[in-house]
Amino acid sequence: MTMRSSLKPLAVAAIAALSAAGASAQQITVTSWGGAYGKSQVEVMHKPFTAKTGVKVLSEDYNGGLAEIQAQVKTGNIKWDVVDVELAEALRGCDEGLFEKIDASKLPKGDDGSDAKADFLPGMVNACAIANISYANVVAYDKAKMGANAPTKLEDFFDLKKFPGKRGMKKEAGVNLEWALMADGVPAADVYKVLSTPAGVDRAFKKLDTIKPQIVWWSAGAQPPQLLASGEVAMTSVYHGRIYDANVKDGKNFAVLWDGQITVPDLFAVVKGSKNTKAAMDFVMFATSTKPLAEQTKFIPYAPARKSSLALVDDKIKPWLPGASHPGRAFQTNAGWWADHADELNQKFAAWLAK
Repeated sequence: MTMRSSLKPLAVAAIAALSAAGASAQQITVTSWGGAYGKSQVEVMHKPFTAKTGVKVLSEDYNGGLAEIQAQVKTGNIKWDVVDVELAEALRGCDEGLFEKIDASKLPKGDDGSDAKADFLPGMVNACAIANISYANVVAYDKAKMGANAPTKLEDFFDLKKFPGKRGMKKEAGVNLEWALMADGVPAADVYKVLSTPAGVDRAFKKLDTIKPQIVWWSAGAQPPQLLASGEVAMTSVYHGRIYDANVKDGKNFAVLWDGQITVPDLFAVVKGSKNTKAAMDFVMFATSTKPLAEQTKFIPYAPARKSSLALVDDKIKPWLPGASHPGRAFQTNAGWWADHADELNQKFAAWLAK
């Protein structure tokens, strides 16, 4: 009895120590898009957040969409705590109850003292997600392989006679349908109006038909630069930051055709039912503060969602930011429109692919 009694304090101390260790060893999983973009987040968001809070951040990659998130929430088997989603998915996911609501009043002020609400660019703070960057979907080509006969406008992407060769395109409806209409003569301001009609949808697919036999489909952001480097395609759609990364870090000589650029905001959302909601929310608040968003541009030139961050971007990087006075047509994706029409058009796109 005496021995057992003397062991009790030791047992209690051991349990307390284990509990403390468990608390200090807390971790969250942040899922994003990988590549140079994912690395930028690891360096300027994950590592500093761990250093500040002691919460370990595990990084996972995916190719976008809501399917995996829906499956996790439906089954209750939540593997991801924070997910980097595009604006249309952020809106849909919030409506479907896939994401936790975020208290925007807790967002930190800008480093210049500005209130967060005024510091974030319009539309970058939502009920379930906070924006970190905007990137542009653009056309890219290899200068060396294209030679003097280089494309100058979006229509050239669809001109197989003047610019022979295969075309790389992401295997989804978004961007492809907008580009098809623009290349068919629809003004940028009218794209979604036309695409809202059955005749407009048919017109977009008819334009895509003109290059369909020459399309090489891609799904991951790392693929377009690889397709250009191998010469498998003459031109490709691509996230503009991937071309910057290939040129600066891999010594490529790729060019961006900015005409027709469609910018897309990316946001952080916390998955509904996360067992680490507080730590996940703390991460979102930290990752979307002024310094991390500004520092991220040193790795990849995506436009930060805060004005105070934009003010800190190096002048050498600014010409690579989307919308930075580039020539040609440009607009931001209509995320609300896509949130309402994605299911229908994705089904039509799948049927078109199968023809």
